[in-house]
Amino acid sequence: MVNYIWAGMILIGIATAFFNGSAEAVNKAIFEGAKTGVTITFGLISILVFWMGVMKVAEEAGLLKQMARLLGPLARWLFPTIPKDHPAFGYILSNMTANLFGLGNAATPMGIKAMQELQKLNPKPDTATPAMCTLLALNTSSMTLIPTTIIAIRMNYNSVNPADIVGTTLLATFIATCSAIIIDRWYQRKEWRR
Repeated sequence: MVNYIWAGMILIGIATAFFNGSAEAVNKAIFEGAKTGVTITFGLISILVFWMGVMKVAEEAGLLKQMARLLGPLARWLFPTIPKDHPAFGYILSNMTANLFGLGNAATPMGIKAMQELQKLNPKPDTATPAMCTLLALNTSSMTLIPTTIIAIRMNYNSVNPADIVGTTLLATFIATCSAIIIDRWYQRKEWRR
């Protein structure tokens, strides 16, 4: 459905440009947009490869296990319906850790794996469980200690100090994550009272 919406918007935009006589501007924007996309992608690849390497070193050094152990009680509180030592916990903790380091692209596959594991526990496969909703809320708000993607984009656009964004991002994601947890808990309690 989304593909049809996007295709419709693009076709309407191009048709409008032809009727307004600004087809040349559309053509220029298409090529400049493609060029900008490639530039940003290469910039993100470099920073993503760097942080993936850091994560691999941290994994080999046992830092991720320590982090998972540290976040374990929080995860068990957030997901009380998941049985202890279920594989979903490992993926959820990896997802949370990757998000903490601002590696949204690296966190996505782990989030998908966690959802697949949670689906195995779902008694109604066509309806999301409270644990799935919690994971989605946390993944979307995701508290970030180091916003690596934003730093990479700012570096690509020659920011004087690309890391200036760290403090405000930390505050904004902290508030977003707290809000997501409070709203999630409110809905869960409302559901349990039914």
